[in-house]
Amino acid sequence: MKRREFISLLGSAAAWPFAARAQQQADRVRHIGILSGFSEHDPDVVRRLSAFRRRLQELGWTDGRNIHFDYFRWNADDAGRQAQTVAAELVGQQPDVILAHTSTSVIALRRETQTIPIVFTIVSEPVAQGFVQSLAHPGSNITGFTHLEPTIGAKWLELLKEIAPRVGRVAVMFNPDATPSAVAFSHSAQAAAQQLAVQVVAAPVRAPSDIEELMTMLGRQPGAGLILPGDTFTSFHRKLIIALSAHHQLPAIYAFRYFPAEGGLVSYGLDTIDQYRQAAVYVDRILRGEKPADLPVQQPTKFELVINLRTAEALGIEVPPTLLSLADEVIE
Repeated sequence: MKRREFISLLGSAAAWPFAARAQQQADRVRHIGILSGFSEHDPDVVRRLSAFRRRLQELGWTDGRNIHFDYFRWNADDAGRQAQTVAAELVGQQPDVILAHTSTSVIALRRETQTIPIVFTIVSEPVAQGFVQSLAHPGSNITGFTHLEPTIGAKWLELLKEIAPRVGRVAVMFNPDATPSAVAFSHSAQAAAQQLAVQVVAAPVRAPSDIEELMTMLGRQPGAGLILPGDTFTSFHRKLIIALSAHHQLPAIYAFRYFPAEGGLVSYGLDTIDQYRQAAVYVDRILRGEKPADLPVQQPTKFELVINLRTAEALGIEVPPTLLSLADEVIE
């Protein structure tokens, strides 16, 4: 055998294991862990995850072929302890990347891993909470997509006053254990209250009985209304909140579309479906080798105003035509 042919053959033989390993890596099924405080059968979760999966499929990832999803859920009624237990179980599965819904999930996960990539959704103030070094340069295994800026509290108050002009006293209801940053939304609404001739009070709740007590008290006060900045606890108990709002004739504005979709009055907030599509893009980039530390945290770009006219009529509210014209969706 000629020397050149021998060297060529030797090179091919040496390259073969590397090529085989590269092909095995390409063919390996990637595991995506998902951590949330809601059941995967919740109608809104179904919509979000469907959008997430569809976008991943468009990017070349198909469930059952080259990716696999593991959905883990903690109990919103006992968020801290439950989330930590479930996060440990999820990290123990060693997924390739984790999609984390809300701050509670991120807090639990970062105690369990500093290496597995985490992409978060609907998280307020990620820098202040210590999740990332900065929005432009996350600097760790965590990146993702934020919720709303605290200044949105003033906008919610303005919209509530526009749709229900008789409102004169507004409670900002949230669970501080589930979403500590919600306090900032209350401060924003309070700062705008004097200009709108409204009294605004923070109303922390930690149990369904607290919700019932607060809303019963508001129901006895003429001109009372509600702002719900949105957290996993109040979202989990949204059927109770919507029912009590109707029973006590309380106009309320919410952060998420699923509230008016299920009978609430009005919502104004980010387009969560769009955010999950964007999260799929980040998951794709991480699976293809990019690091979360190099992927900037993205802030919301799409917002939606949703009004339930049936609920407005039941509350005796005539929605101004100007507000209807601005709505992205009107439920009739």
